[in-house]
Amino acid sequence: MKRVSRWLMSLCIAAMLVGTVGILPAKAADAVLKVTTPGNKVQTYQYQKAQDFVLNVANNSDQTLKNIKVEPVLKKNTDKWPFKTEYQSYEASIPELNAGDSGSVKFNFTQRDDAGDKTYRLTFAVTAENESGEKVYDDKVTYSVNTSAKPESQKEDSKSDNSGQSAGGSNDGGNIDAYAGGVDNGDAVYSGGGGGEASGNGSVPRVIVTGFTTNPADVKAGSDFTLTLHLKNTSKSSRVGNMLFELEAPTEGSDEQTTAPAFLPSSGSNSIYLDGIAANGTADISIDLNAKADLVQKPYSINVSMKYEDANASQIEASSSISIPVKQDARFEFSEFEITPESIAIGEEANVSCNLYNLGRIKLYNAKAIFEGEDIKKNETFLGNLEPGSSTSIDVMLEGIQATQGDGQVKMTLSYEDEAGTVSTTEQTFNFTVTEATDDAVVDEMPEENAAGGLPIVPIVLVILIIAGIVAAVVIKKKKKSQKLAEEEEDLLDELDGPSEDEHQ
Repeated sequence: MKRVSRWLMSLCIAAMLVGTVGILPAKAADAVLKVTTPGNKVQTYQYQKAQDFVLNVANNSDQTLKNIKVEPVLKKNTDKWPFKTEYQSYEASIPELNAGDSGSVKFNFTQRDDAGDKTYRLTFAVTAENESGEKVYDDKVTYSVNTSAKPESQKEDSKSDNSGQSAGGSNDGGNIDAYAGGVDNGDAVYSGGGGGEASGNGSVPRVIVTGFTTNPADVKAGSDFTLTLHLKNTSKSSRVGNMLFELEAPTEGSDEQTTAPAFLPSSGSNSIYLDGIAANGTADISIDLNAKADLVQKPYSINVSMKYEDANASQIEASSSISIPVKQDARFEFSEFEITPESIAIGEEANVSCNLYNLGRIKLYNAKAIFEGEDIKKNETFLGNLEPGSSTSIDVMLEGIQATQGDGQVKMTLSYEDEAGTVSTTEQTFNFTVTEATDDAVVDEMPEENAAGGLPIVPIVLVILIIAGIVAAVVIKKKKKSQKLAEEEEDLLDELDGPSEDEHQ
């Protein structure tokens, strides 16, 4: 009996959980949102390399979903989370998805050094709300990723000081960060000079790039900037000198006329000379560069080759590479606003529309337009993502709430995000007139006659009605009089015809 009671209680609790808001059965959850990886493929991460993890989100419901949030469930047990934890919280969101529409979110993860050659399961918490702010989706999704083992060449060199530091902070292992920029140092080798013997205690004095800075901090395509490299002599006993650095940027361009290095020296050459660096010492070198104007917004690498001598005048060659993120300014234009009708009364609506043209080289994410003004009801429309070289239509209905005083300007604010999720806004204004509402039905029915003649409509209508009544009365009276005369004539004829007939009989 006790077992049956416990079984019934378990069924009741399960039924309550299924009916609770936010806890949806699997089929019901899929009917609202479907979250998948691109091509449904398992992504493979490389040792110490940062990569984007992308999730596609589809609105399978018949309603608009808002405030869609996707957040990885970070495990306290490091054996179950293969990536470096670089932020306090990871969260990506989609402001709005109409019924049947799709969007995507992405996370930038760097594989942990000790992740190894394994397959891990990543869990993400996904929530969504309806237009009333009620949570209609609250579920977890899980996906697999593969990680790679540490290369043998780096295992053998693990005791060397080969740590790199990017302009924004530490960069474990000297890897090239996929977006934020970083450094990657190569091996130092003898290339001649003093017989090829190692100096001091038998080790090769290595010079590495520990980081870099740019001035300004954000490198814009088509602009000049100063690149400063931070160097370190890792040898504890040997000074290095007679140092020559050469910088080489990748070639960018689609044809012979536009092909050129991504970065060129603003003046002079791409070579830098430094007298030397003391044992275990540091130094900085700088060069003025210009970023090619048509660069796509992404990180670009610069190879740094080094030639220097140790204390025995033995020549050593080494190399390093840095990754510099280049940003493109968003460029777009609006067409003229079309307002129909140009003037409305309080409580009425007008259609306002224009076109947005993306003239830049970057994609505009989660774009939306908000219309605000003292005389209208606030309204906004979601435009979605806009690819470079494309256009979209902005179309809203604006309702008048009070009569216009003054010029009656309405402000449209366009907001959008870049690849990093940074929100930017721009504003456009246009004139919009709202008039007082009127209850005069006759005036509403005949506005053109009233405006053209300038005469009062109501008195004229009344006069017409009175005249029509008088005419009708006169017509009816004449008709009755004619009918009476006809009857009298008929009676008279009857009287005349009657006696003659009697006498004849």
